[in-house]
Amino acid sequence: MLKIENLHARVEEKEILKGINLEVKPGEVHAIMGPNGSGKSTLASVIAGREDFEVTEGNISLNGEDLGDLDPEERAHAGVFLSFQYPVEIPGVTVTNFIKAAINESRKAKGLEDMPANEMLSKFREKSSLLEIDRKFLSRSLNEGFSGGEKKRNEIFQMAMLEPKLAILDETDSGLDIDALRIVANGVNKLRGKDNAIVVITHYQRLLDYIVPDHVHVLYNGKIVKSGTKELAFELEEKGYDWIKAENE
Repeated sequence: MLKIENLHARVEEKEILKGINLEVKPGEVHAIMGPNGSGKSTLASVIAGREDFEVTEGNISLNGEDLGDLDPEERAHAGVFLSFQYPVEIPGVTVTNFIKAAINESRKAKGLEDMPANEMLSKFREKSSLLEIDRKFLSRSLNEGFSGGEKKRNEIFQMAMLEPKLAILDETDSGLDIDALRIVANGVNKLRGKDNAIVVITHYQRLLDYIVPDHVHVLYNGKIVKSGTKELAFELEEKGYDWIKAENE
C-alpha cells in the first residue's frame, strides 16, 4: 500500500530525513518510535505533502500511485489522512459541517456528486455510535474549547468518516491521560481493516499497550535503524534510547 524508497528531505537547508525505506501493506499497523528530533513528525509531514519540507531524493507511492507531484489536498483525496499532534481550532465551523465539506470535496475530486443528505446522516450516526461519540459533540465548533482528549477523539472521528486508505497518527497520545488514551486507541482499533493501513508515530511505548502494531520501527538521526515486533517497543521502554544512540554513533 505505502512504499517509501530512499527518502531524503530537508527544511531550510537542514537535512532531516536521510534515506528512509518503509513498506506498509494493507491491513497492517506500523509504529514509528524514536527520540525527540529524530525525524518522526517530519516523515509524517512529508508523506502528507506539507510544503515546508523539500524532498531531495527518493519517492513515496500509495497503491502504486506516485505521490511526489501531488499537493496535500490531492494526497488527501488519494486516501492519505494525517492526524496532527496539535489540531487547530476553527471557531464558527461545526464538527459536522467541517466533515461534510471534507467528504464532498473528496467526492468532487473523484467526479462524484455530493453525498445525499440521508446517506450522510446515516454515516454520521453509524460512526458516532461506533466511536461512542455524543451527538451534541458534533454541533460544537471544531476544536474550540476542546480538551486534549476531545481534540484527538474528534480526529479519530474524522478518520472514521473519511475512511482513508492510509492513516498517519502523529503522536496522537501527546498530552492524553490514561482514560482519553484508551478511548482514542479503542477508536483506532475499531477502524482497523484489511483494506486500510495505519502508521502510528509515538515517543512512548504506552500507546502500544492499546494499539498493537504488526511492526515497530526505530527512527534515529533521520534513518530507520532498527525494526521488529511489539517486543522492540518494550525493549525501548526498558532501556531508553541511549542504547540506540550508542549503536549508531
